[in-house]
Amino acid sequence: MKKYSQLPLRIGVGIILLNSKNDIFVGKRIDNPANYWQMPQGGVSRNENFFDAAKRELEEETSIKSVKLIKELDEWLEYDLPNNLLGKIWKGKYRGQKQKWFIMKFLGQSDEINVETKNPEFLDWKWIKPSLLTDVAVDFKVHIYKKLKEELSFLKLN
Repeated sequence: MKKYSQLPLRIGVGIILLNSKNDIFVGKRIDNPANYWQMPQGGVSRNENFFDAAKRELEEETSIKSVKLIKELDEWLEYDLPNNLLGKIWKGKYRGQKQKWFIMKFLGQSDEINVETKNPEFLDWKWIKPSLLTDVAVDFKVHIYKKLKEELSFLKLN
């Protein structure tokens, strides 16, 4: 595993998408259909603005375009892949991700949401209460979801 520890982190973005009740959008990944759910996230292309990357990833994964930015988190959040995924994900180029997160409000109707996209990542989706965020996350992302849950608790959401 020593060679993997030398790999860089992939630069990415993540989206906390809130509905009108301030519930959070989560999707069940096609490649990990156990009872784990995640928020939309993905990589940033060369010279791409982070917010533009977040909107692109959200649309690519959920078809959602109708959003309003609430907040860009100041802190970068990082995770390392577990040993069983090292060398398999992202063609083995990265050991994990360093992510810039955005909190957005969904302004559309539920029929705008479609996870059966051109290159689908989710097989299902749902809205959950913020308090459940760490309960649904895959183990190696729980620490990130805990920080995000804390960040949401400081916001005055209307």
